[in-house]
Formats: sequence, structure tokens, C-alpha cells
Amino acid sequence: MKTVTIYTDGACSGNPGPGGWGAILEYRGREKVLSGAEAATTNNRMELTAVIRALECLKEPCVVELWSDSKYVIDALALGWARGWQARGWKKPDKKPALNPDLWERLLELTGQHEMRYHWVKGHDENEKNNRCDQLAVAAREALVRDAEALPPED
Repeated sequence: MKTVTIYTDGACSGNPGPGGWGAILEYRGREKVLSGAEAATTNNRMELTAVIRALECLKEPCVVELWSDSKYVIDALALGWARGWQARGWKKPDKKPALNPDLWERLLELTGQHEMRYHWVKGHDENEKNNRCDQLAVAAREALVRDAEALPPED
């Protein structure tokens, strides 16, 4: 099986507010760089979206080394929390609703196709690829805001 390394990050200005995400996929010394933005979102939704968009690029089952600075993403996947929420109808153990079930549903579907290895990295620290993903996410968010400000007012 091929081994692909994926780095992801999300960014949001306000929570909720405009947000962006960035991802870098590495395979045999080559990189694929992805980013995108949404007008009204949360940081956690952007963190999840980054992982989803990266995994959607894979055309066959792979060993995936996933690096993220999101404890929300890494812990929920690595410790099985998300599968538990799903099994309880998207409820947490305290019976409160799990947030972002639409994205978790898609992410669990995608992670189930691969051999996943999860790695948490401290954000805004010394991991060059995580820092690049943060820059991609922020740039995507800022471009979205800039483009929205350039639109003529609606009547």
C-alpha cells in the first residue's frame, strides 16, 4: 500500500465567521497543495474540511500519516470518539448533540477506506508543513473576505 503524508489546518476569523482551510499531501517527494474558504463557518468545521478535502484526493486505499494541530480532529479520530458519537446517533456520552455530524459522517466514511495514523502537532510551532497549511488557510479566508468586499452592494 502507498504511504501518503497529509498535513492540514483550518482558520476562522470570528467563530463563527469567515474561515479557510489548507492541506498538503506528500507522496514520494511530490506535493499537492489544497485550500479553500467558506463565508460563515467555525474553526472546527474548517479543520474537518481540510482533512476531508485531502482524503478525497486519494484514488485508492493508502496508509495515511495525518498531521494536524487540531486536538478536536486527532483525538476524536484516534481515540474513537467520533465513532462513538455516530453509534449513539450523533450524541456525546453526556447526551448532548455532537457538533458537525455532517462533516464527521463524511470523514468517518473516508478514514474507513485507509489505514490511518494520527499525529497531533503543536500549532504555530516548529512544524514547517503545519505552518504552511495555516498560511494557506489564512490566505484562502482573506481572499474570500477581500472578494466579498469588492462586490457591489445588493439592492
